Amino acid sequence: MSPDALVEDIAHLLEVWVAGWAGCRGYEKRQEGRFPAALRADKTGDWEYFAHDPSDEEFTTLAGKTSEAPARILTVLTNDVQRYKYLAEQHGLTVTSASQTMMIVDMETQDAEDPWLPDDDLELATSESNGVHHAVVHSGEKVAASGRVFVVDGTAVFDKIVTEPDFQRRGLGTFIMKALAAQAFSHHVENGLLLASLDGQKLYSHLGWDVVCHVLMMSASGTEGSDLSGA
Repeated sequence: MSPDALVEDIAHLLEVWVAGWAGCRGYEKRQEGRFPAALRADKTGDWEYFAHDPSDEEFTTLAGKTSEAPARILTVLTNDVQRYKYLAEQHGLTVTSASQTMMIVDMETQDAEDPWLPDDDLELATSESNGVHHAVVHSGEKVAASGRVFVVDGTAVFDKIVTEPDFQRRGLGTFIMKALAAQAFSHHVENGLLLASLDGQKLYSHLGWDVVCHVLMMSASGTEGSDLSGA
């Protein structure tokens, strides 16, 4: 299915992304009504609920579940940001992150060949474990950049694309994305999907990715929401 067709069904995109994201991280998944949830065992130790444009009644139910424990998070994908900020306030939730976006790309536009490293002092290591493809760039003993990808139903879900501070502005973010794309092409893939931080959006846009919608994270405790793309 083309990216344009997929974007018409963001609820399905959310299901695919959660499956890929949870697959990348080894998270347990379940359904909360018609919405997916993941147990963030390594971060909060509790559930994070995901929804695309929930109705007022659905939001009330999800907000109630989220409020049961301070570590729980409700993440809403929407292009009506103000509505859900208002609903969050009405239900005693604090929006802890509003700068991330979901982005999509037609994988036919992405390079299928292994890329060249920009510097001779850098070395790429790739691996696969339980369906998760990893790419890590080392500079000697130091990790310079890394990322992972998991394929779900013909969609490559990219996650944890990180360039360490000492190695930024050397093109390693682009390199990691290309290295992961080359691994993803060992499967049948049509589309790429990810959640992007504010900084990441610039990189992915340069690589041909398009914004699907905004991402709002909220909790009852008001603890700062972690960046879903990296943390």
